[in-house]
Amino acid sequence: MRLRSLFAVPAAFPAAFPVSIRAAIPAALLALAIAVPNVAQAKVTADVVYGHKAGMALVYDVFHAEEPNGAGVLFMVSGGWFSRWVPPAERLDWLQHLLDAGFTVFAVHHGSAPRFKVPEAVADVRQAVAHIRANAERFGVDAKRLGVHGGSAGGHLSLMLTLAPEDDNKVQAAVAYFPPVDLEGFVGPSERFPALDFDPALTADVSPIHFVSDDDPPVLLIHGDRDELVPVAHSIRLHEALDAAGVVNDLMIVEGAAHGFRGADRQQAQQATVAFFERYLGADGEASATTD
Repeated sequence: MRLRSLFAVPAAFPAAFPVSIRAAIPAALLALAIAVPNVAQAKVTADVVYGHKAGMALVYDVFHAEEPNGAGVLFMVSGGWFSRWVPPAERLDWLQHLLDAGFTVFAVHHGSAPRFKVPEAVADVRQAVAHIRANAERFGVDAKRLGVHGGSAGGHLSLMLTLAPEDDNKVQAAVAYFPPVDLEGFVGPSERFPALDFDPALTADVSPIHFVSDDDPPVLLIHGDRDELVPVAHSIRLHEALDAAGVVNDLMIVEGAAHGFRGADRQQAQQATVAFFERYLGADGEASATTD
C-alpha cells in the first residue's frame, strides 16, 4: 500500500474547522526556558523488565529527576510503531525538559515493527502502565499521578492508554504530538509502516477516536499545520470530539510546523508539555478532568 500522506483525511471530512491558531512564542524566550541536557548528571535505571513475549523482554528505562516532584511521565518510544533501543543517554535531549521540571520519566519500549503490529504495541504499553503503577513506590512516584506522552505513533499509543485503558488502569493526563487518531483505511500491507499490516477488523479497536467518553482525563494535542504525514485534521477531529464529551483538553496548532518538531517549534511544544503536566499532575495529586 503506497501512501502519499499516511493518514490523509477522507474526502467527506470537513476542510475547515473553527479552531484558533496559537501565536508562536518568541524563540529567544523559549531558548531561555529549555535547559541544555547534562548527561553526566542524569541518573537512569535502565532496562526494567515489565513483561516477556516471543522469548524477549519488554523493558522501560527510568530517568530520575534531580529534584523529583513525585509525578511520573511515561514516554512512548515509538515512531511508525518501531520501538528502537538506543543508549538511555541519547534520549536525554527529548526528555530533559521533563526532568528539569521534576518529573520521573519512564521511556517505554514495546514490541517493535516490523515483527509486531499496532494491536500488539497497544497491548504492550498497557502492560507497562500496570507494571509502573504497581512499582510506583520503588521509583518514588505517586501511582495516581502518572501522565503519558509521545509523538506520531507514540502519540497514538499515548491516546490509547488515555482513552482506552485496560482494566480501568487510566493515566491522569496525556500530551500527544501529531498523533494519528483514526487508522480506518490505512490498515494493510505497507512497506514503510509494516505495523499497519494486521486484520482490518481490529482497526476500530486501536483507533483513539472511537474511545472518547466523558470520564477521560485531560488531554493536550500539539500539531503542526503543515504536517503532510499525519494532517492536523486528526488532532482537530479528536479535539472536537473531546469538547463534545465535556473532556478537559486543549489543541495547540504550531504555525508552519511539519511532522516532527524542530528548533523553536520543538521548544514551544516542550514548554507547553511541561506546563500541562504541572497543572494536571501537580503536587496536590489532583489531576482533574472537570476543572479547566
